[in-house]
Amino acid sequence: MNHLYQSLFDASPFFLIAGPCVVEEESMMLRTAEYLKKLCLRKGLPFVFKSSYRKANRSDFSSPSGPGVIKGLETLYKIKTKLELPILSDIHECAEISAAAEVCDILQIPAFLSRQTELIQTAAQSGKIVNIKKGQFMAPEDMQAAASKATAMGNEQILLCERGSSFGYHNLIVDFRGFAIMQAFGFPLVYDVTHSLQRPSQGSTSGGNPEFAAMMARAAIATGMLKGLFIETHPEPAKALSDAASMLSLNEIEALLDSCLRIESALR
Repeated sequence: MNHLYQSLFDASPFFLIAGPCVVEEESMMLRTAEYLKKLCLRKGLPFVFKSSYRKANRSDFSSPSGPGVIKGLETLYKIKTKLELPILSDIHECAEISAAAEVCDILQIPAFLSRQTELIQTAAQSGKIVNIKKGQFMAPEDMQAAASKATAMGNEQILLCERGSSFGYHNLIVDFRGFAIMQAFGFPLVYDVTHSLQRPSQGSTSGGNPEFAAMMARAAIATGMLKGLFIETHPEPAKALSDAASMLSLNEIEALLDSCLRIESALR
């Protein structure tokens, strides 16, 4: 078990994974990462910076999908080295994993790919931490089989991530019973706050309800089952290249964390 995974496994009160949905202009990315790092240091929270070098799942073929593997990983490497931060990014194909593993400390299996056996197993063979998002179409108990695909490769460094379940068309819902089910598998459980508030595929983009983010984060922390929160954030969400409608403004993160910390303290 590497040092980072141990710190996430033992995180108290919880850890934070956060950053813009997709890699954008370098100076903005650095400023955002630095702000989040300083904020988490003040709050005593382990922090992992998240951004995607490429987004393969877009509502429309013309939607921005990020700078790509080479340029995107270059930006993430600068953030990693300049700010001494662990990095998380999505992977979509086995061919990407070798390059991504050179930079990323955590390889994320996107929700729509969470049943892809070869992708999960190749990610696990990299030796990196693997964050498996629960597909919107999967039951919580299905995540045990997803995790076993990674552990079969000898990698026990797994995170399981709840990001909401399909609820009719263009809507998601979070069943909090799933937290108890997945937490029982023995891996740190993460709640992806902002993706669970998406309104998928509304026209050529996805909508969202970020105004509910703090409420949902507090409710999730109150279950006592979580080790981590996952929040996509941007200095100016309306100008973001991806998930503009569901990302939380950077200036709202501190108040959300403070409210969650108060609830977590009350649980102890």
